[in-house]
Amino acid sequence: MAFFVLSRVSRRLLKPSFSATPSQQHIYLSKRVTTTHYINPLPTLDHNHQVRSKGKESFLGTGRSNRSVGGMWSSSLVLERGRTDMSGFGGVKEDSWIDLYLPERARGYAKLARFDKPIGTWLLAWPCMWSIALAADPGSLPSFKLMGLFGCGAILLRGAGCTINDLLDQDIDTKVDRTRLRPIASGLLTPFQGLQFLVLQLLLGLGILLQLNNYSRVLGASSLFLVFSYPLMKRFTFWPQAFLGLTINWGALLGWAAVKGSVEPAVVLPLYLSGICWTLVYDTIYAHQDKEDDVKLGVKSTALRFGDNTKLWLTGFGTASMGLLALSGLSADLGWQYYASLVAASGQLGWQIGTADLSSRADCSRKFVSNKWFGAIIFSGVVLGRSFQ
Repeated sequence: MAFFVLSRVSRRLLKPSFSATPSQQHIYLSKRVTTTHYINPLPTLDHNHQVRSKGKESFLGTGRSNRSVGGMWSSSLVLERGRTDMSGFGGVKEDSWIDLYLPERARGYAKLARFDKPIGTWLLAWPCMWSIALAADPGSLPSFKLMGLFGCGAILLRGAGCTINDLLDQDIDTKVDRTRLRPIASGLLTPFQGLQFLVLQLLLGLGILLQLNNYSRVLGASSLFLVFSYPLMKRFTFWPQAFLGLTINWGALLGWAAVKGSVEPAVVLPLYLSGICWTLVYDTIYAHQDKEDDVKLGVKSTALRFGDNTKLWLTGFGTASMGLLALSGLSADLGWQYYASLVAASGQLGWQIGTADLSSRADCSRKFVSNKWFGAIIFSGVVLGRSFQ
């Protein structure tokens, strides 16, 4: 499967990543200009799922990109995310720290790895941290060294996953409002540059994996099949969110193995399954942002599968997640503090499901991002429940 994915990527390297249509050519200028402002007449969505309104000002960066206009490739100014009036959402959106502080040549790579949107890294890291904390000795704190290694690994693996996704989905991304300004889809980076960046991230991740014991090395390397194949799932099944759950929660198995040198099924399997159910909750909410575009493009998701019954399904998955977390805690013999945290986490998850406006992209985004607090609550409960045994 990994070979198949890489072959798909390599075939795209000879294709232009973006072809400007007459309605889009205003974004890409064929020569340098001295003005620092540009009027963007198209409504777009930025990377935080917020609307850029018609006729509002956007700042232009001076990064170099490849583009295709009339069949000719040239270097051009690329539209950078800027200070945009957020009509309908309230407030003014400032440039991200990437636009403000990084050199121009590094901005595309940082955006490709989604460094300006750390929620994905949190969602990948929390199951790892839960597992490491569960594996700590009674009365002890979790290993700070291992948490540091897994934190760095989460940044790299999340970035690699986003890179793979953007390489495979560049044709789809150009047709979806929320994603059409991603670095490869917009032409800020070429597919070959994306592939080079992917190799670098995987090599750095390998360096972290080699710090672990042999059992963990094999277990960690086995997750690459999931990482490479997940982006393809939305083309074949209405359950890509379940496949994401299998992928992003692998750390629930790996964290325990890194501490103990093996896995304890009675503890880590309920933990892993609870993470999958949790992912089905938050990523279904996330998928509701793109449901109109998904229907047009023939892309599948649980948001489309569940339809008007989404909240009923999410309630079931949320209940299953909390029950499996309780089972994992019982198997690990955690203290009462852990179960108190489950009550608080249940409230947070219930708030998400109960108040989510599935017709509002902004509200779906807010609910999705709030899951970093769900993960933090569970982690705090595990640490307290283990430390005070």
